[in-house]
Amino acid sequence: MKKFNLSVSLMAGLLTAGCAATTGWRPTVDTYNDRNAYRLEQDMQECQQLASQAASSLKETATGAAVGGLIGAAGGAAIGAVTGNAGKGAAIGAAAGGIGGGAKQGIGSDDSYKNAYRSCLRQRGHTVLN
Repeated sequence: MKKFNLSVSLMAGLLTAGCAATTGWRPTVDTYNDRNAYRLEQDMQECQQLASQAASSLKETATGAAVGGLIGAAGGAAIGAVTGNAGKGAAIGAAAGGIGGGAKQGIGSDDSYKNAYRSCLRQRGHTVLN
């Protein structure tokens, strides 16, 4: 049962946050007075690929879900022991911790993706607004 709940929490975390970097987000670029405006589409494609590599959201989300599940299981077992059912508490804690940990890491990975994308475009001479 515990293994199943940890697997469920890991999968839920991956589903909710693992695709964060592939949402189709693109930064807004101001091309006014941009000497490199003619290269913008090429730079956008190249920077998107580089940002995807830099973020590696699936691995980070899986790590967050696993760590969150383990911490949640420990906390849930402690609370469950006090109430008389440590196993059930551990299972609930693992599921909640896994989903929360996976979502947190996925969101952090999404931020990494956006920051890498922006940075790449700025280094290529573009004015990025968001």
